[in-house]
Amino acid sequence: MTSSVSIERKPAIVAALAGGWVADAAGLGLHWLYDSQRIDEVGGQSPEFLPPKADYFKGGFGYFAHEGKQSGDISHYGAATGVLIDSLLASEGKLDIRDYQRRFRAYFGPGGHWQGYIDNPTRVTLNNLNTIEQNAIEQAQSGTAAELTEKQKRILVQKVLPYTRRLSGDQLAEPVRKAISLTYQEPEIQEAGIYLAKTIDQHLLPESGADDMQLPAVSKLPPLVACYSGSNKLMEATEAAVRVTNHNDEAVAWAKCAATLLDQIFQGKPMAEALETAKTEAPDQESLSNAQFGSSLDAIKAGNTFGRTCYLHEAMPVIFHILNHATSYTEAVRANIHCGGDSCGRAWIIGPAMAALHGVGGQHGIPLSWLARVTNASGLLTDIEKLINSQ
Repeated sequence: MTSSVSIERKPAIVAALAGGWVADAAGLGLHWLYDSQRIDEVGGQSPEFLPPKADYFKGGFGYFAHEGKQSGDISHYGAATGVLIDSLLASEGKLDIRDYQRRFRAYFGPGGHWQGYIDNPTRVTLNNLNTIEQNAIEQAQSGTAAELTEKQKRILVQKVLPYTRRLSGDQLAEPVRKAISLTYQEPEIQEAGIYLAKTIDQHLLPESGADDMQLPAVSKLPPLVACYSGSNKLMEATEAAVRVTNHNDEAVAWAKCAATLLDQIFQGKPMAEALETAKTEAPDQESLSNAQFGSSLDAIKAGNTFGRTCYLHEAMPVIFHILNHATSYTEAVRANIHCGGDSCGRAWIIGPAMAALHGVGGQHGIPLSWLARVTNASGLLTDIEKLINSQ
């Protein structure tokens, strides 16, 4: 881990990451219901952890995306965050783009574990990863000097792809040679295969994301910030991670704002100071300042003013409004759900920020009963503790 936070702050960061899972799962039942009046009719003052039902969306504008999910399940935002956590765990807390891309493709792509809604950045990223790989294969094949038949070329590509998807550079030669030797003993064919592998590797691009300015750019950031908190490499790591799924300059700018906000809070800075520092990275500081005005929490009005959709220029002011005015984790999460729209996407900044500030339990922290309601809570929390405490 490259984080420089003190050992005293680790419990707060563990709570922060847990707060993301809880806030995401809490909002799933009413996610993408845009009608705040309908949300109030269905959920009342305690709209959290409702089971996703199409009936909730009748009589109000919205998009029911979570058929088959149960109360306590996470959204696709949480699933993508879990992929990054798995990659960080495998890479000792450091961002390994190739590993992250491989895991993302394996989890959300054909034959992967994810069952549920696929958003635009994920869908386009999967397509881009396939296209980038195919272009790299064609460039490698066109540059080989070996005399190979078309059949040999096809077999060599099949042999090397499992390795170029998880290894890089000098790691490739030995396993690729062994794999090829099972079919071809000729040294020249083995060398041609190694050349193919290394050339494919050199042409795989780290910027595989969609030209997209929506919340998937920032929702995965909490574990990354936890690993790089206080480091001068945080902004570099943030941009690299974002461009895997959202290859867009405005998305990167908003992500740096969100990462700075979380970093400040993870280091123990007061919310007001963290919000002000984060604004310096925002592409639209005025909207964030406007969102902080007023003396009371009114997330519905914030949604009316700035928007409720997945776009970052709408979501970030709503996030700033809630964080600036909410006095407890529960209040913030409920306000986020009542606001409507993309509550699960916003939850991944609101939940970690409030949990880092207020911890678990008590009047202001994550309710213990809410932790217990998250599907596979034990496994998720074990991974969080392992990521933070073993470094």
